[in-house]
Amino acid sequence: MFIKICGITNEEDALLAVAVGADAIGFVFAPSPRQVAVSRVSEIVRRLPPDVLTVGVFRNELPDRVISVINSTGLMAAQLHGFESAAQVQKVKSEVRTVFKAVTAGSETFQEAGAFGADAILVDSDEPGSGEVFDWQMAENAPQGVPLILAGGLTPSNVAGAIKKVQPWGVDVSSGVERSPGEKDPILVRAFIEAARSTGKETDPIDGDINVFRDDPYNWEEDSTWR
Repeated sequence: MFIKICGITNEEDALLAVAVGADAIGFVFAPSPRQVAVSRVSEIVRRLPPDVLTVGVFRNELPDRVISVINSTGLMAAQLHGFESAAQVQKVKSEVRTVFKAVTAGSETFQEAGAFGADAILVDSDEPGSGEVFDWQMAENAPQGVPLILAGGLTPSNVAGAIKKVQPWGVDVSSGVERSPGEKDPILVRAFIEAARSTGKETDPIDGDINVFRDDPYNWEEDSTWR
């Protein structure tokens, strides 16, 4: 199970997330209570181990701007959380190794998510970043062949149930593990990761069949999806 802790704003929270087993951490560059400066992200990324996937989150930015920020900060991936077109996603993908595209659960964009050409689709509520839980049934019929990352209102108390119902390839959390906007709670971060791992399920990113049962952290570098 791929686990991403998003909305990181400081080095302490980044190191905490990595220490307790997060596979990826996200930095928000879009307007948000969790928005962080490019220069600050560059400083944090330099202090992180190479085996954690670092993700920049953007909303309705021009592809060239996304590519520039990813390259200048040393981030490994871009998450596009706006109304980006398939052409814009593919432009970013041509220069950035790993690209996630966020869509709203149950929307027409969700149904056509495969057309973006992203490495994975992140499914969120219609108000991203709000911490609102949506009807998980709306995320159950994702297009085949598109790895699905479930987001939107996940917490340590509901993430295991969400995984069992939706069977996503990964999960993403931000406000659900905070003590205040932009400040993570160590107890909640650890509890979230433990709850997600407790499902013991690794989902094949191509056909959705559960093919591995394990508790160890997901190793994104070994996943053929990224090659």
